[in-house]
Amino acid sequence: MTASRNVLTPEALAMMDVIARTGSFAAAARELGKVPSALTYNVRQLEDALDVLLFDRRSRQAKLTAAGEELLNEGRRLLEQIDAVANRVKRVATGWETQLTLAIDGVISPVTVFELCEAFFALKPGPPPADGDGRTRSACGTRLRLRTEVLAGTWEALTSGQADLAIGVRLGPDYAPPPGLQVQPLGEMDFVFAVAPHHPLAAAAEPIAEAELLRHRAVAVADSALRLAPVTVNLLPGQDVFTVASTQAKIEAQLRCLGCGYLPEPLAREHIAAGRLVVKSTHRTPPHVRFGYAWRNHAGAGAQPAGLALRWWLAQLESPTTRRALIERHAGSAPLRDS
Repeated sequence: MTASRNVLTPEALAMMDVIARTGSFAAAARELGKVPSALTYNVRQLEDALDVLLFDRRSRQAKLTAAGEELLNEGRRLLEQIDAVANRVKRVATGWETQLTLAIDGVISPVTVFELCEAFFALKPGPPPADGDGRTRSACGTRLRLRTEVLAGTWEALTSGQADLAIGVRLGPDYAPPPGLQVQPLGEMDFVFAVAPHHPLAAAAEPIAEAELLRHRAVAVADSALRLAPVTVNLLPGQDVFTVASTQAKIEAQLRCLGCGYLPEPLAREHIAAGRLVVKSTHRTPPHVRFGYAWRNHAGAGAQPAGLALRWWLAQLESPTTRRALIERHAGSAPLRDS
């Protein structure tokens, strides 16, 4: 094993790649600035250490054996990984994070999130910006990871260190931000009580009393939090509940008349306009939820400054148009313009 490791160097793998690409030892030697005999000796050392034949000696061309093909393919992959490690180390040295994880609440516009991802990946190489410069000019290959969370789960992803930025955290007296976080407002969202046109409540007199609601199954989205206390909203004690994993699944369940409940108005808007959902008033005040975005506080003595990728995302979120799009732009919505 030690002998194999000693000969499987980046230089040896690169040599195999040049021989395979040029098709002969002589051509490879010219490209590498060596004499053919030195190249032949290096290949023989590699074969002896691995105890395999890498080239078919019966052919006048540098024809790889099956073992040689495998070494070439794996060698190219290893060389790419070595280059990737070097690039990641360089990114860290210049202030760019190796990976940035975003926790996105399920009610946030995925169209807008992916447009922001496109803009991030399209950043052109260039020098890193000075502190406070929101015009970031290079993502330098920072990897993005998106997580979809629900209710308290969006907070938990951030506080547990599983996310660097949370978009769509709920604000208000029931959602006090944990210490050590910076929070900014994102926008407000109205919720409406809606049912399918063929649901019994579609023909009920308004406003619908709680006693009447209790007779019908509610659809609820499960809180994705595992450690924080899960949040339950808009459910009546004793009411039958159908629990789903996402807001999109909740809408689908209500379209299929599997239950009733409050829905984010921007997400339900297209279905309401098309008549697939009917809005009903109840004795309860419709929810009006304030959302924000949050990240860990990098201020203070000895704290690491925020990375350049996080700073780029925070700069985008400073735009009122972007914040409004994250709340408002869902299926069937037109792009929002600066007002």
